[in-house]
Amino acid sequence: MGFLVVRPGLLTTIQDTGRMNVGKFGVASGGAMDPYSLRVANLLLGNPQSAPALEITLIGPELVAQRDYWISICGGDLSPTIDGEEIPLWRPVQILKGQSLRFGPCVSGFRGYLAVNGGFSVPSVLKGTGTDLRGKMGGFQGRALGKGDWLPVVNVEQMPRCSFRLGKEWIPHWQESPKIRVIHGAEFSSFTIQSQQDFFTDVFQVTPRSDRMGYRLQARDGSPLLRHLQEDVISSGVVTGTIQVPPDGQPIVLMADCQTVGGYPRIGVVATVDLPKMAQCKPGDYVTFEEITLEEAQDLYIHQERSLRILGMYLEREWRKPSCTQLT
Repeated sequence: MGFLVVRPGLLTTIQDTGRMNVGKFGVASGGAMDPYSLRVANLLLGNPQSAPALEITLIGPELVAQRDYWISICGGDLSPTIDGEEIPLWRPVQILKGQSLRFGPCVSGFRGYLAVNGGFSVPSVLKGTGTDLRGKMGGFQGRALGKGDWLPVVNVEQMPRCSFRLGKEWIPHWQESPKIRVIHGAEFSSFTIQSQQDFFTDVFQVTPRSDRMGYRLQARDGSPLLRHLQEDVISSGVVTGTIQVPPDGQPIVLMADCQTVGGYPRIGVVATVDLPKMAQCKPGDYVTFEEITLEEAQDLYIHQERSLRILGMYLEREWRKPSCTQLT
């Protein structure tokens, strides 16, 4: 049992929170581009935060349920409907056997995350269930979904869901021109004073050459970021959020499927809590960068993790209440 894929959408893959400790083998950590939305979608259903869910890019799929399920959709607003009826984001929703889940126009954001009670049933590869498109492993047969695929779901007892909505403090507001917080990269000081200033004052556009590996940006006025000397940089380890500057002077923000080693100078690193903001930008959107310290980035991350832990405990408490009834 599970879901039948009637239409696969633009790019729909199974993702989790990424593979840990595999970078030393040259394997990308991968996982959801917007891990916050995936984690909350799972929490809403009582799943482990890292349970495999669908990452839906811009144009969503059409899925038919093969039995009754509870689902939740978080992230970008891609206008989801069940049998033509609009359904809310960021809360549990029931889909009945034979009903069709479809997606419409993209209202905000770029990627949506569909979780199902129990999680999708896919094998673990290198301690992760996410799809590695370049490595052709993980997820559903190591590829994006296709027409006619059957998505199996872990068989768990159906649990009643509480009729609650998340407060506004839990739900991100996706902007077309977000401000992304960044700490200095290893080679920041090698850039000219003017380029250092431009990096934090210019407006950059997300180009169509962007994907899950990296977001290629273009300064709105076309000005390149320049270094004092154009000597080569010794290749070294990089992580998701690293901002590299190739010879053309236009930055690249490394994303979930990025390589593990890079040889371009690193002008900055996106704060972990702002990676979802970056991931929800679509080609044509603009971003600006705001300078913060490593300590500030760490504090923001700690606050987010504490908040998610509190949310998980709150939801678990609500489900245990006698008044916790199914949504209709």
